[in-house]
Amino acid sequence: MLKFLAGTGAGILLALAQSAQAKPIAFADGTTVMAEYGAGTMREVQAFYAPYYWLSLGAAVQRTDSDIDGGRRDIGTLRANYLLKRWNLDDAQANVFVWGGLGSATGNRFRGSVLDRNAGFQADYETRKVYFSLMSDLHESERYSQRIDTLQLGFAPYEHDYKDLATWFVVQARDYTGGLRRGVEWAALVRLFKGGAWVEAGLTAEGKPQLMAMFNF
Repeated sequence: MLKFLAGTGAGILLALAQSAQAKPIAFADGTTVMAEYGAGTMREVQAFYAPYYWLSLGAAVQRTDSDIDGGRRDIGTLRANYLLKRWNLDDAQANVFVWGGLGSATGNRFRGSVLDRNAGFQADYETRKVYFSLMSDLHESERYSQRIDTLQLGFAPYEHDYKDLATWFVVQARDYTGGLRRGVEWAALVRLFKGGAWVEAGLTAEGKPQLMAMFNF
């Protein structure tokens, strides 16, 4: 039992010390709030509570605006996130998360509200110097199907501890399906992280601002 507790505590400390990217589960008995703003394409707010280190429950609200035809979708979802696998290495950590949920959606291309089904996954690997993540988030209903795939590569110019301010330089590639956008959206971001909070800001290749913030408490 002591060995298990020690291993679990070490894993939590490593996750808190590194946490280079947003995760749907931060730690047991913790709350995570995330907000993202992508000018002209996607805005989203998420809030989750984790009763266990491997499970969190909560809600998400998302608005997408098509760059192609001006279509808009407003989606509200109740969602469960599950830690499928975690690897705690000597100087690194890797995770695979999956999630699913149900909600409702409205839009300017259909009348009334429809049942929305949500599913997705996130795989990541990180050290105190580099990280990689791949995320796919699917929303579908009888009136639409849209998926947002996000690839991120990050580099920290210096190593940091949990109590210190961390700086990350991030390159992001994002692909939208479902008539939201043509082509991959590239962005260059700067992320500042300290303790249980981080913010990031940057520009897409088209010069549009992108902002994101996350708080763990």
